[in-house]
Amino acid sequence: MKTATGIPEKKVKGVYEKVHGSGVWWIQYHDSEGRRRREKAGAKSVAIKLVGKRRNDAWENIKMPENIRSVVRVADLAPALARDYRVNEQKSLRSVEHRLRKHVLPFFASMKAEQLGTDDLNRYVDARRSAGAANGTINRELAALKRIYNLARTSTPPKVRDVPVFPHLKESPPRKGFVEDRQYEALIAGTGELWLRAILAVAYTFGFRRSELLSLRVRQVDLLAGIIHLDPGTTKNDDGRTVKMTKEVWELLAECVKGKEPDHHVFTRSGNEPVLDFRAAWASLTTAAELPGLLFHDLRRSAVRNMVRRGVPETVAMKISGHKTRSVFDRYDVTSGADLEQAAVLIETGRARQTEIPSATTTATGPMAASEPVAHVVQ
Repeated sequence: MKTATGIPEKKVKGVYEKVHGSGVWWIQYHDSEGRRRREKAGAKSVAIKLVGKRRNDAWENIKMPENIRSVVRVADLAPALARDYRVNEQKSLRSVEHRLRKHVLPFFASMKAEQLGTDDLNRYVDARRSAGAANGTINRELAALKRIYNLARTSTPPKVRDVPVFPHLKESPPRKGFVEDRQYEALIAGTGELWLRAILAVAYTFGFRRSELLSLRVRQVDLLAGIIHLDPGTTKNDDGRTVKMTKEVWELLAECVKGKEPDHHVFTRSGNEPVLDFRAAWASLTTAAELPGLLFHDLRRSAVRNMVRRGVPETVAMKISGHKTRSVFDRYDVTSGADLEQAAVLIETGRARQTEIPSATTTATGPMAASEPVAHVVQ
């Protein structure tokens, strides 16, 4: 807009007319508590001075008059979640911010925080389901929004009075794909790359995560002691782990670290280039081994199952694989068809053995005489 002199009119952030041309100007700003406020000022010159004063007051933590209208929208609450994740050093901050930015905030941002209810959340669920999102994905998105509301309710002073009732959708059962020994051998036989064979061996033996493998450095592999040590802070749960290498893993890693400096990556391509992504190699490998749909994470699940089936105490297996909670570990310790067949064999064998044991009231020559003493079992 230009003035009568033809000079463009200066725009001031936070100063606006509700009705264009009315001459009644309003200001908008955030107070010291982070709440968005709007205030009627009158003339534009008054509005420009007043918005500056209110911002200075907010900076100096001066409490605003109670009669000034305060509107808190969902978007105003969101920054607290990022701060909470940073303060608590949560590694999932990037994925949470992505969920908020791409899906949650575009839907809820302009809503008044106090007015958001279960009906609005159900509408969001319907919209995301229509877009093809899985129930688990929607649950993670709603969990982020619920955390935002809990932070707002417990802040000082509270930014919302209540947290709405959030729906929780039934999720698909955990994936039960895993790799049998013969399939693992087929994968190993199908690759000519040393780094890929070594990655497969460590993943299938100890259940290391992809990120833990790709960040592994030479100094973390002690060939003399025969151990691999994951440094604290480099794992998903931040705890360090130490495992004793098997013969297969030791031989492969010995070749991988040969001639490298302590801070070099263990798994490298030609020219000592660190392996940062091997999705293409994995896709080619599983196709050649006739294992379509196999996930690399299935090796981790298989390692857990194998350790338990082969007699490794569950507490030790959890320390090796890096599972901190029992519930997650139990989801990975899945049962295969071969396990069920083996169970049937053990049951039948046990029953057959039981029938071969002479009863307590018979001898080699026949029933025990009633007058003969019977030995007592000490409990």
